[in-house]
Amino acid sequence: MRRVLDGHLPYPALIADTHGVLVEANAAFALFAEDTAAELLREPVNVFRLALHPDGLARRVLNLPEWGRHVTEALRARARLSPDPELHALVTELESYLPAAEPGPGHLGFAVPPHLRTGDGDLSLITTVRLVIVTDSGAPVDGPFRKRARQGTARRLDRRSAVPSRTG
Repeated sequence: MRRVLDGHLPYPALIADTHGVLVEANAAFALFAEDTAAELLREPVNVFRLALHPDGLARRVLNLPEWGRHVTEALRARARLSPDPELHALVTELESYLPAAEPGPGHLGFAVPPHLRTGDGDLSLITTVRLVIVTDSGAPVDGPFRKRARQGTARRLDRRSAVPSRTG
């Protein structure tokens, strides 16, 4: 995964878990940390909170109402598919940071790039969110195998009666 992240340089790229906890990032991630409150950068770093908190990246996002709603709507949709009280609480928290926003005539819904103010000028970024499930061997699982991989993980967890823990 390190090579994939570094392959995005000079652009920022990161990997976060389902709840937005930063797992890994490339060196350009520092762009997102500029001028943010130190407490938002303490581990475990939640990238959604870092992005939308008023003391985080949000103060430099020029289209925060639209982009922030785009982020929280995507998270809320994920929470509807897989009910998760922790994710629901996070979405509620993140929504509390955002100003009211009415979609304008150019609103696409599925693609709202953040417009970010930096010391070097304004940037328009493309964001993608991709769910990748990784097997015990570290191999990514995609497409029609994803559901079977999730079911296999659930069976393994039931058999072991254990909760997986983050390593690293």
